[in-house]
Amino acid sequence: MASSTGNEKGVNPVLRISQLDALELNKALEQLVWSQFTSCFHGFKPGVLAHFEPEVKAFLCLILWRFTIYSKNATVGQAILNIQYKNNLSQTEKYQPLSKHQKLWYLIFTVGGRWLEERCYDLFSNRQQQSFSKIKSYISFGTGLLKLCGLVNFLIFLRKGTFATLTERVLGIRSVFCKPQSVRQVGFEYMNRELLWHGFAEFLIYLLPLINVQKLKLKISSWCLPIAGLSNSENTLASHCRECSLCGEWPTMPHTIGCPHVFCYYCIKSNYLFDMYFTCPKCGSEVHTLQPLKYKIEMTELHV
Repeated sequence: MASSTGNEKGVNPVLRISQLDALELNKALEQLVWSQFTSCFHGFKPGVLAHFEPEVKAFLCLILWRFTIYSKNATVGQAILNIQYKNNLSQTEKYQPLSKHQKLWYLIFTVGGRWLEERCYDLFSNRQQQSFSKIKSYISFGTGLLKLCGLVNFLIFLRKGTFATLTERVLGIRSVFCKPQSVRQVGFEYMNRELLWHGFAEFLIYLLPLINVQKLKLKISSWCLPIAGLSNSENTLASHCRECSLCGEWPTMPHTIGCPHVFCYYCIKSNYLFDMYFTCPKCGSEVHTLQPLKYKIEMTELHV
């Protein structure tokens, strides 16, 4: 939680995670607005916005700034999380909204700075003159220095819990809750149900790999469809050789396992290799010997 000092009794300090969530929501909103805007130009010639992309992004961010920071002292992400910006430079202990100068400088630092970085990169990226190369190196150095300052500010923010961005620290604006956060009522009955369900789900996840589902299914099918009165003579065997007991198709290279049923060689061999305790799905007999039929079965002999 963000630490509160003695001179901040009139405000409610914001959690670090809430401030970071607000920043992520702002980035997501900007990407959403930009994607919706670019979708309006799908029917135009490709690259029509490429030359004016920094200016268009700056214009859209200007509109967002007008209806968020300028009018409500809060970004969209902060408004969702019940957060507002407070003028930390004021001497009063109560909540003080941002001044117009702070709002304008916020616009310059955020929108103007981003536009300047993108536009300068486009201007000097294809210039080969020595003077432009020096200007480009200066701009790169300044950008790197600002990013380093932003990193240092972020580490200080993690330590103290105030001023999540470098712009907030420079302008003296900080995030506070609009209203005191009410105590959350926890329903322990609901939590107990959730814990019980999650424990049961984890137990099933641990137990299911240990169960041979295929063998259990074949065992249940043998109970539900009992086969009785079958003889082991070759005539009876031939009369039941019209389909494989596993795949249901005409048996290819028919083999038996010691019961009156016939299987394709590849069907019975793959199942037996997968499960050494494999049983016949028709009668539940275990595999004693895997033998091919000693006589040739022709389709014409089995027509009724």
